[in-house]
Amino acid sequence: MSTTTDVIIIGAGAAGLFCAARTAAEGRTVTVLDHANKAGKKILMSGGGRCNFTNYYIEPACYLSQNPHFCKSALSRYTQWDFIDLVSQYGIPFHEKKDGQLFCDNKSSDILELLLEECRRAGAEVQLNTSVEEVSKRDTGFTLKTSAGDYSCRSLVVATGGPSIPTLGATGFGYDLARQFGHQVFAPRAALVPFTITDQLSTLCKALSGTALPASVTCGDQVFNDDLLFTHRGLSGPAILQISSYWTQGDTVEINLLPGIDLTEAFKEAQQQKGKTHLKTWLASLTTQKFAEQWLAHHQFEDRFLAETGKKTIKALAESLHQWRVRPAGTEGYRTAEVAIGGVDTTELSSQTMESRKVPGLFFIGEVVDVTGHLGGFNFQWAWASAAAAAEALAAG
Repeated sequence: MSTTTDVIIIGAGAAGLFCAARTAAEGRTVTVLDHANKAGKKILMSGGGRCNFTNYYIEPACYLSQNPHFCKSALSRYTQWDFIDLVSQYGIPFHEKKDGQLFCDNKSSDILELLLEECRRAGAEVQLNTSVEEVSKRDTGFTLKTSAGDYSCRSLVVATGGPSIPTLGATGFGYDLARQFGHQVFAPRAALVPFTITDQLSTLCKALSGTALPASVTCGDQVFNDDLLFTHRGLSGPAILQISSYWTQGDTVEINLLPGIDLTEAFKEAQQQKGKTHLKTWLASLTTQKFAEQWLAHHQFEDRFLAETGKKTIKALAESLHQWRVRPAGTEGYRTAEVAIGGVDTTELSSQTMESRKVPGLFFIGEVVDVTGHLGGFNFQWAWASAAAAAEALAAG
């Protein structure tokens, strides 16, 4: 005996739960299926456990896609202000951390509970511990064979996310499903992810592990200004995570470790006023003690008084700090990546509804689609916006 419902959504993450709640609120019967034992695992770990749920400054330019115009429709119809209103209705306290990034004051579970409560109020059923084993298209919709029995529905929504952080249960199932129904999938790769360093710089990175500095990081024509963090494996921090989305194997990344400071000019001034200060002490005042010691040692700069330090030395030091060129060995991969770039080809989806142009009644939302946002709440906003676009179409259909 098959369970019949209007809409089945595969994936109980941000996009899936939000789509379920909004669709059910319009009178459709909705069932969410997920193989995990808990809904919204990625929501719970996001933002350091405080969920960076959106950003004040959502712009299409902050998204990567083979089709950069695709995200515009959904983002303009369900905006950050709409989700902020919903958060406020639930009385969830939040704050702006920086650059428009909005975080819960308490914990990520506030957002997950909001989504689950919206589903409960609307009557959407969330069924966990249920693996989808087979999906078939029928004249009247879709049939699904699952570990909990058979289901049939008129419309099917794929909200399975991407392969990032497999320890939370992430898989490429949504991509497989897309291919099954004739959709092109752009090969995914890890994004918003730390770099690994294996050449002679690895010793420096290990020695500086835990040290964070403001930096300006460039790859190609993309520049991000934020903190950089040295790790035992290489480089991390927001600036590195951002640029990783634009980096491909073999690319060189240029890093300015003293953005906003002209080291040569600063040295001239310091040499006149503090000539008896050691180079290491002066550099430490601009960075950190640990950084100054390790950086000068690694580059074999002699630690003299400023008054005794020549122009040639300062020119070389300035170049090493302002134009530090790094060729990463790779990234830490899906293990720590916040998202994956790539996914279902958007030219085969309606930007208005997220519905497949190939298979009526089949929808793709959230990270499984080839739309990837910058760090800072942009991917959550895409989840909300793409889910709302699909829900509107499902309610009307």
